[in-house]
Parts: sequence; C-alpha cells; structure tokens
Amino acid sequence: MPINILMPALSPTMEKGNLARWLKKEGDQVKSGEVIAEIETDKATMEVEAVDEGTLAKILVPEGTQDVPVNDVIAVLAGEGEDVKAAGSAPAAAAPKPEAKPAAAAAAAPVATPAPKPAAAPAAPAPAAAPQLNGHARIFSSPLARRLAKDAGIDLARITGTGPHGRVVARDVEEAKSGKGLKAAPSAAPAAAGAPALAPSMSDKQILALFEPGSYDVIPHDGMRRTIAQRLTASVQNVPHFYLTIDCDIGKLLAAREEINAAAPKDKEKKPLYKLSVNDFVIKAMAVALQKIPNCNVSWTEGGMVKHKHSDVGVAVAMPGGLITPIIRKAETKTLSAISGEMKDFAARARSRKLKPEEYQGGTTAVSNLGMYGINHFTAVINPPHATILAVGTSEERPVVRNGKIEIASMMSVTLSCDHRAIDGALGAELIGAFKQLIENPVMMMV
Repeated sequence: MPINILMPALSPTMEKGNLARWLKKEGDQVKSGEVIAEIETDKATMEVEAVDEGTLAKILVPEGTQDVPVNDVIAVLAGEGEDVKAAGSAPAAAAPKPEAKPAAAAAAAPVATPAPKPAAAPAAPAPAAAPQLNGHARIFSSPLARRLAKDAGIDLARITGTGPHGRVVARDVEEAKSGKGLKAAPSAAPAAAGAPALAPSMSDKQILALFEPGSYDVIPHDGMRRTIAQRLTASVQNVPHFYLTIDCDIGKLLAAREEINAAAPKDKEKKPLYKLSVNDFVIKAMAVALQKIPNCNVSWTEGGMVKHKHSDVGVAVAMPGGLITPIIRKAETKTLSAISGEMKDFAARARSRKLKPEEYQGGTTAVSNLGMYGINHFTAVINPPHATILAVGTSEERPVVRNGKIEIASMMSVTLSCDHRAIDGALGAELIGAFKQLIENPVMMMV
C-alpha cells in the first residue's frame, strides 16, 4: 500500500511551512533516515528525514511551494515490491489532522526533535478586548494632549493618535482643532462587549492610494516577517511594559576583557581559542543577576507565576528579513569563554537559518544589543513568555563627576523592559541594580 509523506511539524507552534527543496526526485530509492527535503519555517530551514523505505513514486507539492499546512500530503512513497506507477497514480488519502502532531504519523520527520511546548509558550494572539476605564473604552494619550483637548472641547475618542502605538499626542490635538484627523462622533449607544481594543488600521488599498503609482515596489512578507509582526504587536497590546534605564561604568570590564583575551590559549595555527566580547559579559551578568533576584526570573500565566530555576538568556541576532533569539541555556553556570563560543555558533547558524527549534524557543529573559551600531539608548519589546528584556547601548567615553571632580569614564546605558503583571517597579529596580553591580565589577560574576 502506498505510504503518504506528510508535511511535518518542525516546532510545537508550526501550522504551515514552505517546501524549499526536494533532495530526491520521482523514481529515486529512499532509505529510512535519509534526508529527502528541506522545509522552511518562519525561523529556520531544516532537513527532513524519511522514516520509511521505498521508492519516491509521486511528488505532490513541488519545491518552492509556500504555506503548506502541517500534515498535508506532499509526496507518495511506494513500498518494497509495489508498482511504482500504480502508487504514484493512486489518489492520496486525506491525512488526519489531530490536535497533537506526532512525527511518527508522517513518513517524514524533522532531523531535530522539537522542544516540548513551555507552560507559557507564545502563540498568535486573538484580538484583545478594549481596555475599560469606568465602563468606557480607554483612550491612550499624553497628559498634555488631554489638557489641550479639554481646553478645546474636543472628545479624545474622536482624535486619531499618531504617537507610539496609536497614542494621542499634542500635535494630534492641534490638527483636530482645524478639523483634520477627526473621527465621526461616537454613537450614544453603549459599546458592545468585546469591542476591538484599537481603531482599525488602514487597508492595503488605502495605504497604496497615498503614493504615486509606479513610485514603489510591493515586496510580499515572508513567514518570519509576519510572525515577528504578529508576536510583537501582541506583546505591545497585551503586555503592560515599563522601562528602567541605568548607566554603567564598564572600565573594569574593558580592562578584564583585554587581559583575558590576551591570555587566551592558541590553537595549532596560533589563533586564540576564544575572543570575548562585551556582550558575553552582558549575558553572564544578566544571568547571574536573575539568580540574585529570583522573583524576576519568572513568566506570567493566567493560572500562576512560573518561577524558573535557571537563567536561560535569549540573545537577539539580526538575520536577513528579521531577527531570532537563540538561547544560552543555564547561562549562570557557564564560563565567559563557553558563552562566547555558543554565541558565535548560534549567530552563524541563525544567519543561514539552520537553528533547531529547541535552540530558540522558550528562555527566561533576553538581551538586545545595538551598541555596535552606535546606538546609546533604546527600549526593546518583551518577547513572551519572558517577563524582561535588556536593551544594551554602546560603550562611550563620557564626563562623570567623582568626589567633586570631572573625570572621563567608559559608560554604557542599558534599559530594562519589564512585564508589569509579573514584576513591579521596585523589583525591576533591584534586578537592574544587581546587573549594574555585576557589570561594573566583573570579578563578582565568577563567585
């Protein structure tokens, strides 16, 4: 009987994948464990192994096909002794699509076994209900905008916000005074339960109508870009962020880094076996800080707080079309040289989309470093189920006052984004304070 080869689930949250390339063609013999195809997910390109032997009788989904649902039949395999032509011409039976997607149900399975779904695994969010304040939909606005609107007698609900995340700011009120950007007056009838939290965004047609035809190109989104957009939009809408910024004197760190790198052992070609970066120290310091302030090493779930025993630190890595956060597991237990080696390997494989799902899913916090681009301060969006993310700026010489005298010091600004559901302001301040103490005194990371 012909064997259906199904689109495998390469991660717990995968629903669709792109069939990048077939490594076998129709009529080829296939052995169990042999790589037969490459599948692209939103984050990685992974090889797929056959779990049955036979002849590839028919390819139903050609390479280059995008958005193939998990468990769809992609090819037919003729077993030993079967008529290949008959197997290839037989209609493929509809594949069952159970809740769980065991790899054994398909004739192909991913090389890397997906990590188990964490308790608070991020999922594509449903539209959130409108925030309510005293029974009315809450309008996000700046204090100045509220005062100007009140003085002008304009209902904030009628003003289109152009600030971050649709926030109404002062310039929006000034526009509204002249009649621009005003929405229709809201109905007197009470809003229906579960009304959308935000005003509908502009349609593609409305956006393109603002630009001269021929003055632009439309580049379709790939799976990674869509996933990033969905998850970060959900994070901003559903996770109440607050931010804490602190300046760190990293003079001792830079001196220690230079000394450690100079003493690094050499390989046969007399190249150093490791070369520490400032980011390696940042990862280690964040991991140890979470152990010192364990109430920050948490994930929020509706059923209870998930308190993690180890510091699994995700590190944002830029790659073509987006970014990914490979995770240094149990980072508090690892040496700086081990962290450095892992990060170099992760970064190289991330850029070629060769990371396994268990290498970038989960984690208890994250670090995003834009210092190499000369950025001295920014805020980062939390990636659930994390409750924190640390945004790291560049190291630069700045004048500081010490004992009444102006001196030049190597300073680095960092900003901690916190999920206010899980971490309150004072607790977040303890965490960033612990990080500052460690990064300014790197010898404390070793004890």
